[in-house]
Amino acid sequence: MAKGVIRYWAAAKDAAGVAEEPFEAETLADLVADVTAGRESLAQVVRRSSFLVNGDPVGLRAHDAVALPEGATVEVLPPFAGG
Repeated sequence: MAKGVIRYWAAAKDAAGVAEEPFEAETLADLVADVTAGRESLAQVVRRSSFLVNGDPVGLRAHDAVALPEGATVEVLPPFAGG
């Protein structure tokens, strides 16, 4: 099981109540399940968000297929408004 840090941006940061927190998880799916358990407002934001793992976009890959390496930084990027 990898240890790392998850960073929240914009609405995800507001919903999480913190800018970042440590994690232990094997896959992105495991991490998402862990950080959203009991945090419904965060879960709502995360469902609409995209992710970076060590700066690389996850894109449309299934989250259970995205293995997290030791020391990973996972960033949660909600949709941004503007124009």
